[in-house]
Amino acid sequence: MSDTQDWRARRWEDTHQRIYATAMSLFEEQGFEQVNVGQIATGAGVSVPTFYAHYPSKEHLVMQLPTAEEMNALLAGLPSELPVGDRIRQAMPVWFASWSPEYREVQLARWRVIATTPTLRTRAAEFERTTAGMVADALPHDGAALGPADQVVVNAYLSAFTLGMLAWADGNGERKLEEVIDEAFDALQRT
Repeated sequence: MSDTQDWRARRWEDTHQRIYATAMSLFEEQGFEQVNVGQIATGAGVSVPTFYAHYPSKEHLVMQLPTAEEMNALLAGLPSELPVGDRIRQAMPVWFASWSPEYREVQLARWRVIATTPTLRTRAAEFERTTAGMVADALPHDGAALGPADQVVVNAYLSAFTLGMLAWADGNGERKLEEVIDEAFDALQRT
């Protein structure tokens, strides 16, 4: 990468982070629904088109999807002979272990905004279904697509995951995230 490309990449990342930090500060002070993109852009010192070059919507500041590559890396090593639910349960501690304390705080801040905003709580289900599709695609399954029953299991676990994240945020991170998610997953296994 040339010095010019490196400088542009750093500049882009700095702008991206400045927009994010400004938005999160405004959301925490005023509430998500009371803040508009124009306020975020002004506070971050960028234009509205620049905001949209970095984020497709205000919601995408707090609601982020994992990448297919992340899901593939997380789930690729799991034995395909295990039931789908067991594979997802085994993957969660690995994923959470990869979170730095700073990243965990960022996630808690995001999920607090989601938990306190009714429209985002509802919208979380949309992101959850998209993530469930990535998980289903990433699970090792002997070359064939997951069957309908396994797809239901994946969606149920992702729903439980979302509810666990919301409970963690509702409790302001007082309880250990892994315990809250395990409780949500345990509830699924009891049904």
